[in-house]
Amino acid sequence: MLTLAIQKSGRLNEKTLHILEECGIRIGNGGKGKLKAVSNTFPLEILFLRDDDIPECVADGIAHVGIVGENVVREKDRQVEIIERLGFARCRLSIAVPKQMNYTGLEDLNGLKIATSYPNILRKFLKEKALQAEIYEINGSVEIAPSIGLADVIFDIVSTGSTLLSNGLKEVETVLKSEAVLIANKNLSKDQKALLDQLVFRLHAVLKAKNFKYILLNVPNEKIDTICNILPGMKSPTVMPLALKGWSSLHSVIEEKAFWEVIQQLKQNGAQGILVIPIEKMIL
Repeated sequence: MLTLAIQKSGRLNEKTLHILEECGIRIGNGGKGKLKAVSNTFPLEILFLRDDDIPECVADGIAHVGIVGENVVREKDRQVEIIERLGFARCRLSIAVPKQMNYTGLEDLNGLKIATSYPNILRKFLKEKALQAEIYEINGSVEIAPSIGLADVIFDIVSTGSTLLSNGLKEVETVLKSEAVLIANKNLSKDQKALLDQLVFRLHAVLKAKNFKYILLNVPNEKIDTICNILPGMKSPTVMPLALKGWSSLHSVIEEKAFWEVIQQLKQNGAQGILVIPIEKMIL
């Protein structure tokens, strides 16, 4: 049995449970209202914890693995290993200053008081940049610190930036880009590592699929070579003759980020009847 620690509530909890379900790992009643649950489709026990407690729990071996924001891992600085970046719950840790402040560069931070819930990350950053600033640690509502005189500027999580704007702040320096990560204890047994490998295999299949689309299209036979060069696929496109003489159906996989550019090229080269289908799992 592998023990996984995850956030007990909030968006990270929801997204984690969703991706586990996509991996075929189901929990009775979705784990709602529980502090501990066991999957009946995979040898996995789940602990529902505060996100700040997850790195310590994993480092101490109470849980074998955990899913938590990288920002929390870096702040707690416990002896855990980052196994996989999961691509969701993306945010950044940034320095923000009052909108009216004439900020020209990092040197402007010297002598200022910076409010934050992430003192360790900030302290390391200031040391690396040889900056002298006072750190004022605060839990929650960091963005109001300048307006009530607690600090001159802040260092906090930013997702869209709307909270900063509504509090009269502007983002000036990004210190850390964060996302959900899978972490593990560094002293797993052979059996625990084998289960972790199975979990990572399933995660790879799900995460890889999110970056690709399955595409089917009809093309004139004289354009097959040209379109195959546009659609290399995982190895090469699948080509199947249609009942209509002189035409074939091509099946391939394209990256999401190149989707619209590729579609335009396909149309320009005579492709018709283009269908695009989401991929649930991709195993390479």
